[in-house]
Amino acid sequence: MNLEPTDRIKLLIVDDHPIVRDGLVAILHEGEPDLEVVGEAGDGREAVAAWRKLQPTVTIMDLQLPGQSGVEAILAIRREDPDARILVLTTFDGDADIQRALEAGARGYLLKSVRRAILIEAVRAVAAGQRYLPPATAARLVEAMEAERLTPRELDVLRLLAQGQRNREIADALGLAEPTVKIHVNNLLRKLQAKDRTEASMIALKRGLIHLRPGGV
Repeated sequence: MNLEPTDRIKLLIVDDHPIVRDGLVAILHEGEPDLEVVGEAGDGREAVAAWRKLQPTVTIMDLQLPGQSGVEAILAIRREDPDARILVLTTFDGDADIQRALEAGARGYLLKSVRRAILIEAVRAVAAGQRYLPPATAARLVEAMEAERLTPRELDVLRLLAQGQRNREIADALGLAEPTVKIHVNNLLRKLQAKDRTEASMIALKRGLIHLRPGGV
């Protein structure tokens, strides 16, 4: 089957691990004449520049990227083209991660554990202007929609709390009064349905409200 270049789905692959990009190129080229990888990028800023230059049909975007994050790159691309078609492929499976990516403008969300056939199906669906969420991902999104949202200040407190900082240290870091921090911590425990600070941190990590980074959260 010979397809004209205009008939092909042009793909931009964004991941900070070269071996992952190589694997995706091999998967998407193998026996799929309608798919063509036209470019790769290793971080968010490279992704935006490559998208601008190549104008791919679909951008396959990781979320955990150095410098500019995947969500930030999605937002930047969608500001230039609200119809840009972006499929997230990541290890982040928290409901908050899914919600952030979709709110930024991603049209699909897959985990890297997905089978090859599902990835190709998702690429074609997103290229056709459809949304693609596997059932398990859709269920996590429902969890996010039903959960009580944390305020930006509560998230600031949560990140420091997860680093093991006490109320006085959090107050000093954020320029707040210690009683105000105590109120925020109590609200966090209630909203996350956690019995203590340790459980609140574990729930936040599982849901993707915060992420572990080398040397901190």
